[in-house]
Amino acid sequence: MRSFRFEAGASTLLAITLALAMAGPARAADKIVFLTSWYAQAEHGGFYQAKATGLYEKAGLDVEIRMGGPQVNGLQLLLAGEADAIMGYDIQVLQAVEKGLPAVTVAASFQYDLQGMMTHDDVTSLAGIKDRTILVSSAGMTAWWPWLKKKYALSDAQVRAYTFNLQPFFADRNVVQQAYPSSEPFQAQEKGVSVNFHLFAKDGYPPYGTTIVTTRKLAEGKPEAMRRFVAASMEGWKSYMEDPAPANVLIKAANPKMSDGQIAFGIARMKALKVLGGEEKVPIGTMTEARWKASYDYLVGAGLLKASTDWKRAFSLDFMPVLSARAE
Repeated sequence: MRSFRFEAGASTLLAITLALAMAGPARAADKIVFLTSWYAQAEHGGFYQAKATGLYEKAGLDVEIRMGGPQVNGLQLLLAGEADAIMGYDIQVLQAVEKGLPAVTVAASFQYDLQGMMTHDDVTSLAGIKDRTILVSSAGMTAWWPWLKKKYALSDAQVRAYTFNLQPFFADRNVVQQAYPSSEPFQAQEKGVSVNFHLFAKDGYPPYGTTIVTTRKLAEGKPEAMRRFVAASMEGWKSYMEDPAPANVLIKAANPKMSDGQIAFGIARMKALKVLGGEEKVPIGTMTEARWKASYDYLVGAGLLKASTDWKRAFSLDFMPVLSARAE
């Protein structure tokens, strides 16, 4: 497995790929259909920024961004050839590999999964939820809950179903619930309820977030196009955190219900949590074998993945961009 050197003084891979794309006779742009994981929002901003500012076009790509949603099975559409790449997550891909499905992760936009816990303001850490009622979705029960339960000696008896309705949380200060940093906390702010958000990754939850997942057929058949897509997307993320205005126009056009206030809140939370990697001074898009092994170990230990799974097939380090600039 080939790996890149991450050096602060190195020129970006994007500059190289753009030069290659523009050199020589004109050629048709490579078409890539990219499917997000949900309705357009700030957490997808880097991809929309690359589209809005022409980064994809400069990289010789014709990228179409399609929104996901509650009834959209991104992995199924990817494997059916309806999308060339999707916004995925580590557990999904590892479990797909366990089933023999040809999905592979080629980059991680965020160094952390954005999943966390929202509590009332009297709870200052995850250790403080031991005697609380915990609202968990059915998906959460087979993803992060076994990790949280073991780490803090919690009990299944504390769990109640999270139905994506915040009223039980607002009505009872003993209730805590799963959340994403810019979603449920924003709704609480709108209600004037003071809350704390606790990112699981800060306490060791290993998966990456907002990854780019494709098929082995595409990764092996069009590797240069995929490298250009990854590089331009990561450059889009860097640009979005500096000036999000171009992408925000596309985000609101795709999702008219997305308000300026929620977008601004989302960007502020991403910066505060340093999800792109700035805290560790890690180049945008970085993945490591050690982190994937940590996710594999967690899933096997929790009984969510067979130990025989060839976990190294869930990712490739061949597509990560070398970016000299750091995400802040």
